[in-house]
Amino acid sequence: MQQSMKLSRPVRSLVWMPIALACTLGFSAVKAQAQNAIYTPIPMPENREITDTLSENDIPTGVGGFARDYTVRLEDGDQVAIDLISEEFDKLVTLVGPDGTTVGENDDGPDGTTNSLLFARITQSGTYTVRVRSYAGQGTGEFLLRVARLRPVP
Repeated sequence: MQQSMKLSRPVRSLVWMPIALACTLGFSAVKAQAQNAIYTPIPMPENREITDTLSENDIPTGVGGFARDYTVRLEDGDQVAIDLISEEFDKLVTLVGPDGTTVGENDDGPDGTTNSLLFARITQSGTYTVRVRSYAGQGTGEFLLRVARLRPVP
């Protein structure tokens, strides 16, 4: 003789609840997708001068504000001046080496303005990154960036 176990209505609800929840979650799961945008620094033009705009659509810095990156090929022994000019925000320029280390950084140039001027001596040939961002994450706007190779005076 078989005995069947009868569960009360509240207990039956508790038994079916995890099953119903699993089915609901299973049917409503959404496939994860990677971001469409891939980080790609902008190559500097041949003349190593560019007018561009720093905006809220650029790279979030993690400390407030945004950054825009440019790549430039530099050779061992080069001496460069990186000039960043804007009337719209307080600028900060950083030169990052091929291995990801910071070669140099400048907030304000020697002329007493908030324009940035960075001098660097290159000790390793490779592709360098010039990062433009606003000081303390404050501001966006148009700017002029120049990377000049300095030559000895004959």
